[in-house]
Amino acid sequence: MPRTILYKAIFILIVVVACVYGIIEIPRSKAGLMANLEKRIRLGLDLRGGSHLILQVQVQDALRAHADQTISRLQAELSKQTINVGSIDRNDPQKIEEADTIQINVKGLPPERSSDFKALIDERYAEWTYQPVDASNWRLVMRPAALAQMKRDTVTQTIQTLGNRISGLGLAEESIQQRGRADAEYEIQVQLPGVDDPARVREILQTTALLEVREVKAGPYPSVEGALAAHGGVLPENSEVLRYQERGVAQAEERWYIVSRSSVITGRDLRNARESQSETSRGWATEFSLSVEAGQRFGRFTEANVGNNLAIVLDRKIRSVAVIKSRIEDQGSIDNLRNQQEASDLALVLRAGSLPASVMYLEERTIGPSLGADSIRQGVTAGLVGLALVIVVMLVYYRKSGLNAVIALLLNALITVAALSYFDAVWTLPGIAGLILSIGMAVDSNVLIFERIREELRAGKSVVAAVDAGFNKAFLTIIDTHVTTVVASAFLFMFGTGPVKGFAVTLVVGLVANLFTAVFVSRTIFDYTLFRYRPQELSI
Repeated sequence: MPRTILYKAIFILIVVVACVYGIIEIPRSKAGLMANLEKRIRLGLDLRGGSHLILQVQVQDALRAHADQTISRLQAELSKQTINVGSIDRNDPQKIEEADTIQINVKGLPPERSSDFKALIDERYAEWTYQPVDASNWRLVMRPAALAQMKRDTVTQTIQTLGNRISGLGLAEESIQQRGRADAEYEIQVQLPGVDDPARVREILQTTALLEVREVKAGPYPSVEGALAAHGGVLPENSEVLRYQERGVAQAEERWYIVSRSSVITGRDLRNARESQSETSRGWATEFSLSVEAGQRFGRFTEANVGNNLAIVLDRKIRSVAVIKSRIEDQGSIDNLRNQQEASDLALVLRAGSLPASVMYLEERTIGPSLGADSIRQGVTAGLVGLALVIVVMLVYYRKSGLNAVIALLLNALITVAALSYFDAVWTLPGIAGLILSIGMAVDSNVLIFERIREELRAGKSVVAAVDAGFNKAFLTIIDTHVTTVVASAFLFMFGTGPVKGFAVTLVVGLVANLFTAVFVSRTIFDYTLFRYRPQELSI
């Protein structure tokens, strides 16, 4: 055998072994084989069953938070420039439809300082534009471009944060994406294949996990009304009333505190979070550590407020209140959690980051494993029937050369499945459709080559010359058809939703595998046959 053919055969064998290993690894038993198959061939929601959720991002929450941050910064800037105003507040949009109405009200601005005020807004707050209400009152509204960008960023950050949280649970097969419908601008679709505890996942997804450490100004009080009555019906400036209720305490015994609206530190200042257990009480807690800059800021605050109370607020609910006994820098904890699971889940959402806005559940569907099994059976049946029909047609029409095409087709499917296993891709019904279509295009490539060989034989060329000319002349046509299909698949991947992207990826991988099998593998088989048997006629 010529060395060229031998080297090609060895290379093909290496590819086959690598593909088989990528799918089943090295099983030690039948049970190990099935376990490896389940691990390497990962099934999507439509095949495996699981949970399908539709969430709506409440973008008005992010806009309110941005307005609060702007108010805090603006107050500091005005104070630095000795521009005294009566008060600064904002409106309170509660619905998505009201998000665009967000505004900041500046009251009691001295008319003679209005030019300084406008210069400050133009220089430091470019996303806001000012509108005079009267001589001493002004209104700030967000520019339309900045408003639209913030809402888009809120949805994007929510998708990223939810992905981090789900990945932290070990659900690497999740699909999280924005819905493609024009009337679903702020909706996110979450698919969780094989989830056996959807309630826990739903709670983790919905938790905003906005951690804040705030100064306690007064309390506790038995109710909001009691807190207001203690201060003559008017809360201290820059403060609000939040609820604190210990776990296991009856609803009637809940407590309320007056806390500062401004946070000393927030979840954005966290460096890490983990669950822990007290050695004395054996109770569970979530410990967190701060960044260097936040630790220094926290240290200065606690040193200046020794003896005062501090509240740890999570999602606008007070989780714990403690007395500052000494300077605290880069460590803290959330105590009195029910169990290790709750402490672990809270640490997970804190590490993954807080959502920029809350989310509302619009839809939840659970797809049972039986439906997934039916989909698998139907998909596999359709694929096998189609493959069997193709094999029969190729063998009948092209005789012994059809066997060459069959080997190339089977190897094409093997390489495609193995490649997606190496990529940790998830198989869905559209993905199976992409595989079947790639097999169909592989047949088309073999037909192009075989028909070209037939033409060369009819033209009177020898078998060797006809095979050589057939592959060389058909190659450019095969490249052309594959490139145009890959370009179309690229557009499907860029602009399609999850199932469409899965179809596009599988199709492209199958096309790349087809270039190898239809051209390289098939040519090697022909070369070996011609060298081994030296036929005067070709069974084609």
